[in-house]
Amino acid sequence: MLLYKPKKNQNAKGNRLLISITVLGSAGPIRFVVNEHELVGSVIDTALKSYAREGRLPVLGTNLDNFFLYCPNAGPDALSPWDTIGSQGARNFMLCKKPQPVKIADDGSSIPAIARKGNGSWRAWINKSLNLKISSH
Repeated sequence: MLLYKPKKNQNAKGNRLLISITVLGSAGPIRFVVNEHELVGSVIDTALKSYAREGRLPVLGTNLDNFFLYCPNAGPDALSPWDTIGSQGARNFMLCKKPQPVKIADDGSSIPAIARKGNGSWRAWINKSLNLKISSH
């Protein structure tokens, strides 16, 4: 007895994945379903739109060129916007803002373009946390 009849177009679409994207500084991850052949750039765009639609804080904006998508399991390098999301074999990702450019003042001193709390890098936070030394008695 056949209980499930597969659709003819299902194999042409490819597999769909439920991914979880944690935004640095946000309360919780964003979860949505994507096609495994979808580009990282379009996944970032979808994540930013979902984030804004839910009214989450901090406000990020919608320009996907201002963000990096990291796969914590794949190493410290950001994913290329031209890679497919399924190529990593992971379902958990982290979205981080790119560092802001530094303006040079007339007197030669550097001024950050936008004042930010912290350094904005999850890698720096992890390194700082791992480098804490426990003092011996």
